[in-house]
Amino acid sequence: MTSTASSTDLRQGQAPHDERPSWQQRLRRFGYRPATPHGTVPGGDVRDQLVPPYARPGARLWQALGVPPVLADRLTRWSGWGGPLLVTLMAGLMRFWNLGSPRAVIFDETYYAKDAWALVHRGFPVNWDGKNVNDLVLQTHGHLAIPTDASYVVHPPVGKYVIGIGELIFGFNPFGWRFMTALLGTLSVLLLCRIGRRMFRSTFLGCLAGALMAVDGLHFVMSRTSLLDGVLMFFVVAAFGCLVIDRDKARERLAAALPVQGDGRVRPDADVADTFRFGWRPWRWAAGLMLGLACGTKWNGLYILAAFCVMAVLWDVGARKVAGARQPYAAVLKYDTGLAFLATVPVAIAVYLLSWIGWILSPADGTGGYFRDWAATAGKGGRWTVLPDWLRSLWHYEHQVYEFHIGLTQPHTYQSNPWSWIVLGRPVSYFYESPSPGTDGCPSDAGEKCAREVLAIGTPVLWWLACIAIVYVLWRWAFRRDWRAGAIACGIAAGYLPWFMYQERTIFLFYAVVFVPFLCLAVAMLLGAVIGPPGSSDTRRVVGASAAGVLVLLIAWNFVYFWPLYTGTAIPIDQWRSRMWLDTWV
Repeated sequence: MTSTASSTDLRQGQAPHDERPSWQQRLRRFGYRPATPHGTVPGGDVRDQLVPPYARPGARLWQALGVPPVLADRLTRWSGWGGPLLVTLMAGLMRFWNLGSPRAVIFDETYYAKDAWALVHRGFPVNWDGKNVNDLVLQTHGHLAIPTDASYVVHPPVGKYVIGIGELIFGFNPFGWRFMTALLGTLSVLLLCRIGRRMFRSTFLGCLAGALMAVDGLHFVMSRTSLLDGVLMFFVVAAFGCLVIDRDKARERLAAALPVQGDGRVRPDADVADTFRFGWRPWRWAAGLMLGLACGTKWNGLYILAAFCVMAVLWDVGARKVAGARQPYAAVLKYDTGLAFLATVPVAIAVYLLSWIGWILSPADGTGGYFRDWAATAGKGGRWTVLPDWLRSLWHYEHQVYEFHIGLTQPHTYQSNPWSWIVLGRPVSYFYESPSPGTDGCPSDAGEKCAREVLAIGTPVLWWLACIAIVYVLWRWAFRRDWRAGAIACGIAAGYLPWFMYQERTIFLFYAVVFVPFLCLAVAMLLGAVIGPPGSSDTRRVVGASAAGVLVLLIAWNFVYFWPLYTGTAIPIDQWRSRMWLDTWV
């Protein structure tokens, strides 16, 4: 008598035990689930697999609080925006609170604040001569004559234009040059809430991801400092969100094109899946715009551009596979790859070039931007003289910048190896002073000097939990083929792994702010698993929710505990020492 597979195996789309390859049998102990034909669940509706419906929160909580049923239903429906906006409001209040403090030019603000001011007035950075320029800026409230000599800078202009917008509105002062980074930091929390909600199909988990980022110390400090990495992070999150929306929209169109059976369910169709054209995809073009702005802020945006393009193409492969395509890769290569390339790479290049417009329009007679007159000099350009002089000069400028970046090995007190970033091995002190009792916020009864510091470090409990969350999303991606885990892993890898190629270069922990949003998504996904999947027993949910709640409260407490180090609040030196948990933090 021939053995047959169990009903459980058939429901999960698994082959009979004696027909599975041995490596699959061995991996089952780790939670591995074999792929089903076309990536579908037998008997399921393809529409639900292409675009799963949102898990709408119930109104029982509001009704339990005595809210009338009609109002409870409205509150439930509004939670999709109301929840993220409340989290964003909390994040904004914290980031804009006392934003002008410390009233000083801290860390690399000495470059970007002044470059931004010159850029929005002259179109290119200039040399600010003199050792006391920063003091003069603060003393005169920014009423200084802007020099005319061009300065050599090693980062593209977009981030400095962004900083300059705040300076134009609020003046050349600490609040002015920090305003836009605080605004973008706040908006990035809103974006992450909405992205998490769309990915997890859960308003709660989306808001949780945003709340975690709102109380991350590194994101908080970078939102209150006029450095470029916070601006880069915003454009990366925006690009990722555009691609996630594009994924849903494209799969909705594909599902609508599939035939409907007599029972009302949509079934896979190989002919449709192999020949379908997605057509106009505005969100993918928007992603190209955001990625161009990211590259125009810092060059490491190029790695993110490449990673996100590959991710988006693989999403299209997955969509066609679920829809029943016989050759999904061939179909994507034929119908999708060309348009995907046009919507991202050329758009990003165009945006990058446009960001140099101030430098391009400056005179090429030696009074314009740095190297602007390079091609106009006799004998420069060789066989490339057919190209415009500004393009040849810009290419030369970029080559010089590349040489600078790969050769930057000068030691710095706060430099760190990327291996240590994920565990917060070596944070960066942006500002430090030791006020005497009764001065600069130091309590008069402190007994000895206080410490006043702005330390760029993530919330330790959150980051150490993220180490576990990374392992979880990698397992979820590899063993359960969960696209959400793969997308989160892609975001972390794109922002983190490229730095391992520059082990000898002078690099810093605060570069990691670019992938902080993806760490928060990973932790939210992990906490969602701790709470338990829909359909779990009440006991399982209560225990899971209690454990997740304890972890979230620990993260919030940890952020509050380190608040003085994030904001430059004066505290007694003993309290400062108690917060130096590792020797490498000093």
